[in-house]
Amino acid sequence: MEYEWKYDRRYHSYQAGLYCFPNDDIEQNRLDMLHHAFLLALDDRLFLAPIGENPSRILDVGAGTGIWTMDVGDEYPSAGVRGYDLSPIQPQHVPPNVEFFVDDVEDEWLESTEYDFVHLRNVIGSIANWPRLVRQIYDNLKPGGWVELQGILNQPYSEDRSLSSDSPVVQLMDGLRQAGRKRGRDMNPASSFRRWIESAGFVDVQERRFSLPVGGWPKDPKLREIGIFMAESLREGIEGLTAVPFREILGWSKEEVHVLNATVRRAVACGDTHAIFDFVVVTGMKPMAGL
Repeated sequence: MEYEWKYDRRYHSYQAGLYCFPNDDIEQNRLDMLHHAFLLALDDRLFLAPIGENPSRILDVGAGTGIWTMDVGDEYPSAGVRGYDLSPIQPQHVPPNVEFFVDDVEDEWLESTEYDFVHLRNVIGSIANWPRLVRQIYDNLKPGGWVELQGILNQPYSEDRSLSSDSPVVQLMDGLRQAGRKRGRDMNPASSFRRWIESAGFVDVQERRFSLPVGGWPKDPKLREIGIFMAESLREGIEGLTAVPFREILGWSKEEVHVLNATVRRAVACGDTHAIFDFVVVTGMKPMAGL
């Protein structure tokens, strides 16, 4: 609970520096807005893996604000649901079948629990060895258990060529990926989810992609609502996204980062740039024993 403070933002203290984004109220609001955008994209489904009606143990890796973990706990009251994160920012009052732990999921998993379902969503810039983490997930699943990795593909595009290569949104994502490479912690892991899951030995692997527009410009009502949440999450969260990656890792000045933040906000607000991100969902099953 003894958080670190820098660049006027609050950061986790356990394993300080592994995750380069803040954990304060502003950032938590950004994460919860993304949660709602993801729910809309998946037609109000929390996940896509066919885990059945009566799972007994569910694990959420990188639980963040705990909103997904608690929603799953409400949906499956007979299941024990755990959430792990580096930050103890989850609510104190949770469903009786939900519990949260502060831990680094890249450490050796020493627990004896075997899970029916392990979920990980939008964990970026904090994992050094993704293949090892996916193998640990595999080892801690029951035969027939499921893994689901969800994440935004951090390579925006537009279908009408309105997003140019010098767009502030493109510059933001390029900088984040560059900062991730310098730290050895991938800021765009969703592009490799399927490969890692298949390499770990999972079967029945499926990858699905869903559009996340940025802004209220889409004509489709669902996409417009997603776009509003995505735009607001960028406008509200841009300072937390750039503080450590751009100032501390890439060495930008305070003034340079301030200009980037302002141009991203302006680009998102004007509505002329029709940026879209892909939301990637990859599921896989651990083979049944003897197969």
